Amino acid sequence: MNITYALLIGVVPTLLWLWFWLKEDNLHPEPRSIIAISFIAGCTSVIVAIIVEGFFKDIIVGNETFLYIAWALTEELVKFTAIAIVALRSIHMDEPIDAMIYSITVALGFSALENVFFILFGTGTGELSSMIITSNLRFLGATLVHVVSSASIGFMIGLSFYKNSFTKVFSVIIGVILATVLHASFNLAIINASDMNALKVFGWVWFSVIILMILFEEVKNIKPKAVL
Repeated sequence: MNITYALLIGVVPTLLWLWFWLKEDNLHPEPRSIIAISFIAGCTSVIVAIIVEGFFKDIIVGNETFLYIAWALTEELVKFTAIAIVALRSIHMDEPIDAMIYSITVALGFSALENVFFILFGTGTGELSSMIITSNLRFLGATLVHVVSSASIGFMIGLSFYKNSFTKVFSVIIGVILATVLHASFNLAIINASDMNALKVFGWVWFSVIILMILFEEVKNIKPKAVL
């Protein structure tokens, strides 16, 4: 029964966030089938991330900061790989904002399954009340960190949407670096924070969401240069 609760509590909040972010692309919405595939790809990429992170845990000993940076980089690369496989070459990705939509969708899929695993194995108890509290914290914090981090990559892809191949590759590299810095910074901050400071960290995450909404508007206004 706990697995059922974990699925509901871990996945439903991410679907609410997905509904919220999809509204940003309400003029030219993406096909629901591709959105669903992107979400599932994000879920699947969790398994890959767990395997790679286990490898880093074995070889990085005695340096927790470096370990968490390696884990953040792993998750951002795994999520980007899912984005690249499912969306980047899709005929449906035909405007800059689509890169952010697909990036966020994959991130939410990743977060959904990660939430389920965390609720089942990371709370220290199988009680429903503890599962609900944990899911609320992740709804407010960790899930949004995945969204903001991956959206950073999507934003850089969107910025270079009409540019040449070199600029696109360079933009992706910058996006991955930025996403890793954001992700690792949150992880290290929340681990080292007291209960009161943890609230400040979550406040920082929500501020990042506001910035993300502004970036959405910026990407919407990117147009191809007119040919004279």
